Amino acid sequence: MNTVPTTPFSTILLLLSLLISNFSFAQDCNGLTRDDITNPGMYTVATLTEADGIRNGPEYSGATVYYPTNATGPFPGIVFVPGFFSPQSSVQAWGPFLASHGIVTMTVGTNSLFDFPGARRDALLDGIETLRQENTRAGSPLLGNIDVERFAVAGWSMGGGGAQLAGAADPSLKAVMALCPWLDGPTPSDLDHAVPLLILSGQDDPTAPPNSHANVHYDYTPATTDKLIFEVAGGDHGVANDPIGAQDDIGKIGLSWLKRYLVGDDCYCPLLIDTPATASRYDKTIICPAPCPISIIQLVEIIPDNIYHAGQVLESEGTIPSGGNVVFKAGQEIDLKEGFTVELGADFEALIEGCGFSSNLH
Repeated sequence: MNTVPTTPFSTILLLLSLLISNFSFAQDCNGLTRDDITNPGMYTVATLTEADGIRNGPEYSGATVYYPTNATGPFPGIVFVPGFFSPQSSVQAWGPFLASHGIVTMTVGTNSLFDFPGARRDALLDGIETLRQENTRAGSPLLGNIDVERFAVAGWSMGGGGAQLAGAADPSLKAVMALCPWLDGPTPSDLDHAVPLLILSGQDDPTAPPNSHANVHYDYTPATTDKLIFEVAGGDHGVANDPIGAQDDIGKIGLSWLKRYLVGDDCYCPLLIDTPATASRYDKTIICPAPCPISIIQLVEIIPDNIYHAGQVLESEGTIPSGGNVVFKAGQEIDLKEGFTVELGADFEALIEGCGFSSNLH
C-alpha cells in the first residue's frame, strides 16, 4: 500500500473514479446452486481442428478445439489428454460441456497410444501453446478472444498423471483436473506444486485403485495447495470421462472447480463444499471467502484497522489515524463524505470489488 498524507476527500474520490473506469463489475451470485448447472450450458458450441488452420503441435497427434460462439471473450482455456491406449474421443464429452459454459476446451491425442505420463504432460503443455497461438492466428474465430493468462490442464488415467506433472512443471497454470489419475510410484517431490487440484476417482476402479493412485495423488500434493478429491461410490476407471458421470455430479463439481480457479469466480466456491450423495469419499482443503453485507454505512470517528467489504455501497466520514492500516472494498460505490481524513503515516486502500470476485486491481 501507499502512504497517504492528510488528504481532502475530493482528491481521493478522483482516484476512486479512475479505478472504477477501468473495472468490470462482478455478477451477483444470486443464490447459485449446483442445480443451476445444466448440460449443455447457455452457449452454443463450434469446433476447430488442424483442417481449420489450428497449429499441429509436435508433442501430440490431432486436436479438437471446442469454443462458445455466442459469448463474449476473452475466454479461459483448458486442454485434456486421454489415458493409455486411448484416443482423444475418450475424453471429448468434456469439450462441448465446458465450452457451453464459456471455457475454450481442447482435446488432444498422443503421438503414441503407449505414451507414458511424462509424454502426456508434454502433450498438455504443447496444447496450451496451440491455444495461445490461436489467440493471434489471422482468420481464427478466436483471434483476440483467448485469455492467455488463464489456462488449465486435465487428463484421464495416465493422462491424469500427466496433468499432475504439468502442474508441477508450469506454476502459471490456474487449475489441474486429474480423472482417475495413474502414476507409477510417484513421490511427494513429483507432485509438489501449488496449482489448485481436483481429483475425480472411482471407488471400484480396477485399473488405478484409489489407494494406490488417486489417494496418493491427494496425499502427496502439498497441504498448502487448494485441493479436492471426489471419489464416486461404485465408480469404475471411466467414471469421470463424461460430465454426466455420477448422476451429473462429475460435471457439476468439475465445472465449479474451473469456474472458481480458472475463471476466478468465487460464486462457485460454495458449490464445492457439500459432499455429493454419490460420493464415497469427499475431502478438501479449500476455504471459501466469507459473505459480506450489502452495505456498510457511515464509518465514523476513528476507523480501526481492518478490511471493510460491502456488497454494494460503503460510506465513511471517519478518520484513519497515523499508523493505521485500512482497506475499503465495495461492489458498486465507495462514498467518502465531507470530513473523511487519512492522516500522514496511515495506509489506506480503496477497491471497487464485488464479494464474489477476486481482483488484482490495486
